[in-house]
Amino acid sequence: MIYIGIGSNLASSFGDRFKNIELAISLIQKKKIKLIKKSSFYETFSYPNEKDPKFINIVISVESNLLPDQLMSSLIDIEEKLERKRTKKNAPRTCDLDIIDYNKKVMKFKFSNLNLTLPHKELSNRNFVLYPLREISPNWTHPVTKKNIDLLIKNLKNSNNEITKLSQNDISRHVK
Repeated sequence: MIYIGIGSNLASSFGDRFKNIELAISLIQKKKIKLIKKSSFYETFSYPNEKDPKFINIVISVESNLLPDQLMSSLIDIEEKLERKRTKKNAPRTCDLDIIDYNKKVMKFKFSNLNLTLPHKELSNRNFVLYPLREISPNWTHPVTKKNIDLLIKNLKNSNNEITKLSQNDISRHVK
C-alpha cells in the first residue's frame, strides 16, 4: 500500500485549506492513482513557527503502478497546480504532498533538487502523519524500525502532540 500525506495551511484561488485538500485528492485520482482510504481531517499548529496559520492534514492510502519518482513527479505537479510556492523550508503553503510509505520500500532517491527517502524520514516525529495514518491503517508498522504505529505515537514528544481531529460539523462549514 502507498500512503500519501496531504496538508494545507494557506488558501488558494480555488478555496480554503479544506478545498485545497479535496482538490488535491481529485487531481491525484486523475493521474491513474486509485484512492483506497482517506482519513479524517486533523488540525495542528505549524512547525517550527506556531505563529504561521494552522495546518489541516489527512493521509490517504492509494494503489498505483507509478514508480516512486514518477509518483513524486505527479505530486509535485499537483502542488504546482494548487499554487504552492517553494520559498523557504517550512513556509506556509497551499498544498503539501508527501509520500509517507511506498509499499514498504526502503530507499533514497533524488528528484529534481530534492533528496527523498522512503519511508518518509520524518514520519516518526510527525503527529499530523501518525494519527491519520493510524486511523486508516491501525496495524501499520514502520518498514525500517519495525515499530507499530501505536508505539510511534506513544513515543512522540509531548510538545509535538497537540492535534485536533475535526468533527463533521467543523468540516461541513468548509467543504461543500
